[in-house]
Amino acid sequence: MMDRALKCALLVFLLIIATHANAQTKYATGQDVSPVFEGWEPNPDGSFNMVFGYMNRNYEEQPEIPIGPNNMFEPGDPDQGQPTHFYNRRQEFVFKVKVPKDWGDKDLTWTLTSAGRTNKAYGTLRPVWEISNMVYQENRGSAGDLSYPGEPNSAPAIEMVGSSQRTIKVGEPLTVTVQVTDDGHPLPRARRPGGGAMIREAAREYAGIGTKLETPITQAVVKLDPGVRLGVTWVVYRSGPGEVTFDPMRVPVVTAGPPGSVTAAETITGKATTKMTFSRAGTYVVRAYGDDGMLAVPLDVTVTVQP
Repeated sequence: MMDRALKCALLVFLLIIATHANAQTKYATGQDVSPVFEGWEPNPDGSFNMVFGYMNRNYEEQPEIPIGPNNMFEPGDPDQGQPTHFYNRRQEFVFKVKVPKDWGDKDLTWTLTSAGRTNKAYGTLRPVWEISNMVYQENRGSAGDLSYPGEPNSAPAIEMVGSSQRTIKVGEPLTVTVQVTDDGHPLPRARRPGGGAMIREAAREYAGIGTKLETPITQAVVKLDPGVRLGVTWVVYRSGPGEVTFDPMRVPVVTAGPPGSVTAAETITGKATTKMTFSRAGTYVVRAYGDDGMLAVPLDVTVTVQP
């Protein structure tokens, strides 16, 4: 029979698990979206980019918040290129707002109102908020090794093949191709045969079998699939009145070599093609992110959908 001390220990353990499981209530719909200031980065001309993301507290609903009093920046133009379509949960480093080199200590405020609640994010050039490549790497779960000083890396270049203004009819597939080029950094981590399975099993054992670890990395829409060095992710950025379907949403351009292979730091390039369909007439802005796992560069396509 189980002794009294063991029974008490088991009870405490079960209570801890139950408390952890119920620590956060998950809502499918009806929750608000909160803007997030991620930090700032310098530009070669002396200006700065303020980088923003958001937290959509819904697990299913993807709100549309048009540019206007409920989705605006101040001071200056209320439209600073922010999204109007908001994917589920935490989406980091979604867009950048360029401010002049004499911006000083002013705040750049992004206001979002949704589900009856108003939230604000305050962009600032305080030194503690500066973003480096290592910040991107740590937060995006790059396939490269973390090291100090960080591995040199330039952002990918992404170009449209054809026009960035397209016209299509409802329900007809639109094929779009982009060209992506990168410097080959970050270099993928050396992989041992079977190493990935061992790591996954260790993570499952640590977290508990069947437990899904939820982090900004796992929630991210813009990310590379395992084994991909350079890829493209398509998202709805400013939606029309209907739904957009991508086939596929993530397109691998360059993949890593087999386990045990040596990867050279050299220019890598390729094309990524996807098909998209639109459920209703209207004007849509879809965005392609050229992504090397650490840095992602956007390219927008405006699609006019006719009845």
